[in-house]
Amino acid sequence: MNRDLAYEMFSAQELKTRVAEIGRQLTEEYQGKAPVLLCIMKGSLVFTADLMREINLPCTLESITLSSYRAMATRPGELTMTKPFDVDVTGQDVIVVEDILDTGKTLSYVMELLKAQSPASLKLVVLLDKPSRREAQVEADIVGFTIPDAFVVGYGLDYDQKYRNLPCIGVLKPSVYSSQPEA
Repeated sequence: MNRDLAYEMFSAQELKTRVAEIGRQLTEEYQGKAPVLLCIMKGSLVFTADLMREINLPCTLESITLSSYRAMATRPGELTMTKPFDVDVTGQDVIVVEDILDTGKTLSYVMELLKAQSPASLKLVVLLDKPSRREAQVEADIVGFTIPDAFVVGYGLDYDQKYRNLPCIGVLKPSVYSSQPEA
């Protein structure tokens, strides 16, 4: 799989260090509270699992599954929810955990659904922020790394459901995804 990477953007150690820093920050900010971590599946699964181990507070875990890419590398498709939104966060402190903030369309949708439930607080934590591709007005409260417009995989991020298990985040060679037929 590493041969499909143009280069490694963030090593496993860099990811571990940054996730620990975010965990410490959330522990301080939510002292005396029991936040709900809302994992946006599948991409943020690895990040969420590592992050929750770095938060030294009682917390619960919820997840939702959405999809917008459908094996397309660079152009998001129509947003679909692959399982019903059955998370009730009324009156709770909610931390939405996402792998990447790209166009912002998915997170805009999720944040509006959550705001409608009147949580006590709502915070967005993203591992990667790609502001050059933003189409919706969404800003993360905590960003792991800001990145340029590159197709990244690893540490939960995928292309066509592959590469999620890479311990690093790397830039995928264009030859890997440009030869694929569009859906």
